Amino acid sequence: MAAPSPVWHLYLLLCRDGSYYAGITNDLDARFQAHVAGKGARYTRAHPPERILASRAYPDRASASRAEWEIKRLPKARKLAWLRS
Repeated sequence: MAAPSPVWHLYLLLCRDGSYYAGITNDLDARFQAHVAGKGARYTRAHPPERILASRAYPDRASASRAEWEIKRLPKARKLAWLRS
């Protein structure tokens, strides 16, 4: 298994019930697998993820955390557009 990247990612998951989950990580593949296995966030244990909709790289955890805070404040309809912009 490769070492986690020093780059941080903000990611948006599509859950089985159609909801979105936003989070940050420095190892996107491992974090997604943790969510799928039920070992991720409490939200994704109750709303299992189907796939990663989008992600955006950030140079450090602080900037990724600020972006996560911003995207979590947006209505669902604008979250995906924000990440893809």
